[in-house]
Amino acid sequence: MRVALATEFLEQYGGAQKTLEAIAELYPDAPIFTAKYCKKKQSDLINSRKIIAPKGGLMSKSFFLFRMAPIFEGFDFSQYDLIISDGTTWNKGILTKPDQLHISYIHTPPRFLYGYSQEGVKWQKFPLIYSYITNLLRMWDFVAAQRPDFLVTNSQETRKRIRKFYRRDATVIYPPVDVDFVPTEPKKPINPTFIAVGRLARYKNFDLLIEAFNKLEMPLTIIGTGNDENRLKKLAKKNIKFLGHASEDTKHQYMKNCLGLINTVDDEDFGIVPIEVASHGKPVLAHGSGGHLESVVEGITGMYFYDRSVEGLMGAIQNFEKAIHENKFDSEIIKQHAGKFSKSRFQNEFRQFVQDRAAEKFGL
Repeated sequence: MRVALATEFLEQYGGAQKTLEAIAELYPDAPIFTAKYCKKKQSDLINSRKIIAPKGGLMSKSFFLFRMAPIFEGFDFSQYDLIISDGTTWNKGILTKPDQLHISYIHTPPRFLYGYSQEGVKWQKFPLIYSYITNLLRMWDFVAAQRPDFLVTNSQETRKRIRKFYRRDATVIYPPVDVDFVPTEPKKPINPTFIAVGRLARYKNFDLLIEAFNKLEMPLTIIGTGNDENRLKKLAKKNIKFLGHASEDTKHQYMKNCLGLINTVDDEDFGIVPIEVASHGKPVLAHGSGGHLESVVEGITGMYFYDRSVEGLMGAIQNFEKAIHENKFDSEIIKQHAGKFSKSRFQNEFRQFVQDRAAEKFGL
């Protein structure tokens, strides 16, 4: 069976790319179709594959959006039996024939089209234009979501969104998390502080977190980079440390030695970072919404907060700190919870799903 993979962007290395990597390991001969490829930011496994991407330079992200649908609709998959797409928006819209099988792993319907907090684009500053454009894109997105033969998604939360916006069902297979990662010993001791990890974008609510820690005067380490980095650094006092971009090893060093993770994003699609932290036996304070309701178990692997005011978050942090110092969380139980989201579990479930659908389609 000839297999091809499709993903939207290979310009950063995050949860979506790790999912693609886990799928790619199952199909070692499959090429990868993508709209944008940055070799320096990808793993050796991805870089070892045949990458098929548009030639020439690409315009800014705001205008690049308008090229995405034609790019994926223009890819030629005629020589493949099975096409697996992995992403949020555009690649589920690839065009296939009736005798081909298309399975799409959807991390979330595009947040910017359906009213969820997200990282904005420049034309959001013009409400009438933005409304007109998003209406057109929502129509295309709905049509594109009908094209795959089967949909797979990363959480029950995202499954609900797919049902609402696409009028289709999806099979939930939780994404792969490297729960067995063992970091090297840091060259210098790492002081145990609370940490926050993620892309520094406005919708991640890092400004709320910074304001709370400014007032609490407690140490906080923020790991990650992003478009909002300069603004956030200006907000932060000296008790807040920005680590910037960190390797997987460095990130896990801080996770292993932290007091706990604080994740302030609301309506998270799933949330891999809380599971990564849990793999080291550390608890999580997360907003009680979205995928956090599946990745964090209240009172067992962490706590929820609901009040998104500065004062509300401050109170939640203080309660979280108190619970940690009173040993309310069992690190071994937290690690066991993280083990349910392992990469091997994902690959076994995904492989079986594809085999079953291929058997139905091709009689294999």
